[in-house]
Amino acid sequence: MHNPVEVYSLFTDFDVNLFKAGKHYKLYEKFGAHYLEDHNRIGTYFAVWAPNASTVSVIGDFNGWNPHVHKLNIRWDGSGIWEGFIPGISLGQHYKYSIVSTNGEHLEKGDPFALLWEVPPQTASKVGTTWYEWKDTEWMEKRYLHNGLDRPISVYELHLGSWIRDPDKPNEILSYGQIADKLIPYIKETGFTHVEFMPLMEHPYYPSWGYQITGYFAASSRYGPPQEFMYLIEQLHLNEIGVILDWVPSHFPSDAHGLYRFDGSHLYEHADPRQGYHPDWSSYIFNYGRNEVRAFLISNAVFWLDRYHADGLRVDAVASMLYLDYSRKEGEWVPNKYGGRENLEAVSFIKEFNEVVYKNFPDVQTIAEESTAWPGVSRPTFLGGLGFGMKWMMGWMHDTLNYFKEDPIHRKYSHQQITFSTVYAFHENFMLPLSHDEVVHGKGSLINRMPGDEWQKFANLRVLYLYMFTHSGTKLLFMGGEFGQTSEWDSNRSLDWHLLNYAPHKGLFKFIAAINTLYKNEPALYEKSFSSEGFEWVELGDHENSVLVYYRKGNHKENDIIVILNLTPVIRYYYRVGLPYKGEYEVLLNTDDTLYYGSGVHVDNIVSEVFHWMNKDFSAKLTLPPLGGVVLKLQNTNI
Repeated sequence: MHNPVEVYSLFTDFDVNLFKAGKHYKLYEKFGAHYLEDHNRIGTYFAVWAPNASTVSVIGDFNGWNPHVHKLNIRWDGSGIWEGFIPGISLGQHYKYSIVSTNGEHLEKGDPFALLWEVPPQTASKVGTTWYEWKDTEWMEKRYLHNGLDRPISVYELHLGSWIRDPDKPNEILSYGQIADKLIPYIKETGFTHVEFMPLMEHPYYPSWGYQITGYFAASSRYGPPQEFMYLIEQLHLNEIGVILDWVPSHFPSDAHGLYRFDGSHLYEHADPRQGYHPDWSSYIFNYGRNEVRAFLISNAVFWLDRYHADGLRVDAVASMLYLDYSRKEGEWVPNKYGGRENLEAVSFIKEFNEVVYKNFPDVQTIAEESTAWPGVSRPTFLGGLGFGMKWMMGWMHDTLNYFKEDPIHRKYSHQQITFSTVYAFHENFMLPLSHDEVVHGKGSLINRMPGDEWQKFANLRVLYLYMFTHSGTKLLFMGGEFGQTSEWDSNRSLDWHLLNYAPHKGLFKFIAAINTLYKNEPALYEKSFSSEGFEWVELGDHENSVLVYYRKGNHKENDIIVILNLTPVIRYYYRVGLPYKGEYEVLLNTDDTLYYGSGVHVDNIVSEVFHWMNKDFSAKLTLPPLGGVVLKLQNTNI
């Protein structure tokens, strides 16, 4: 049969050489399915990397899925690239690659560079486009003002399919556009500066939450077409809300239509299961030492920043990439060439990824989910670091939750646990996360991990949030935490929005809006977030009363903030606090305010007196509310 595939290429020799060297960072402009329409041709160009294939055909709804009709041409430059132009194939048509390996194995694979896929559980790729007429130019030009490390960054993490659903159709997820109409006013009301979407790249298994990806270059079609996701991002930008995307370069699933054994060989993954198989997730680990794989992954990161205007990438499971023995027993892993446990190829890849991202998009942030003591995760590569902008502060999260679950009567014995984070707080650029990981797998909700009766649970959570938002570092809170979701997160159903009809939940919601406003309005809380100059303990030894006092400092001393936490349900009358300056101090926030479902213990503005206390020349007495915290700021020096 005559092959109706025209010899045609989008690759130059320079493109191919860059790809083989692992230095082509916009492979999505070359690989995949590209619909072309000009005076010479109307149809689609296909290109796929399959060096171990003996033949590669495009099969689809345009040829009855017949592998003998549209056979691609192999390039004779040793690149392993198969390509060709097929007239008449238009946008929206379904396709896969039919691959016969050199050992005779027949495979049907989706396109690794597909811009669009069928709605799962269907598994075909679709000829797609990411063309969109963006209207967020002003945001893109000025986002450095929102994304800088000296700016307030308060992130609302959400899973798109379970954030909100139509109560009349609880088993159906909403589209990107429907979510936009509800999410944007909600984020503006709560005051978060950014949203972080759990992975929205195409994934076959919904309960994986998006962390088992098959379509790395496609927004999930469960929620609508790519342009509708772009609309959601654009609308967030128009409302000065940044967008962070979860990105998963650590592993991929074994689905037959995915990357695993793509051309009959271990193309994207290591062949040795001690290096290529992930025991925790029954998935496969990218071969970071293979140039073409590195180019694939870095191009993917660039793609989401380029085509979708993402403002940051939160990189999942970095620790699993860094260590060869991660979740492995003795004898189940292969040491590096020096006999160590560090994955040198992954380290090199991570550094290159960060260098490429920051060179091309200097006003975005990369954020590492990294749980070990690996040094310099958020330090520049030229100083020997991995090059991330920020790192999740997992130690703070574990210590804080463990402390707060204690009955307050016992907290004096765990006092060091709540103060320990500042010992290492400035070793990295830390983001403080209370993420989805803390409300799944039997851990329960945040509110139900707090001790005591209903009032005490909510009081505990409010003061925990005050501690979080006034601690050094940026912030991340998973959806539902802002109003005290009582049940453990379930990706198959909506959050319990009806809880906002009840005073405790409504009060917590109002408190989150208030603490976000405080955080954004007070420069001392963000200007020196990653410097020891921005934090000072004033009282960290009062374990008997479980009281903490600390200052947050910015570029100008008149903006200094004083935070006082009383972590027991006992009202502390006439508690003396050391103060930095003479004058009157205003109460900016009181977690016990009745507006927030507090008990209403009022805290008056205070005037300092010349009385040396807590190593300060000035001090004053005030009332500390039960399980509460207050924030003070100098307002009047003419006293």
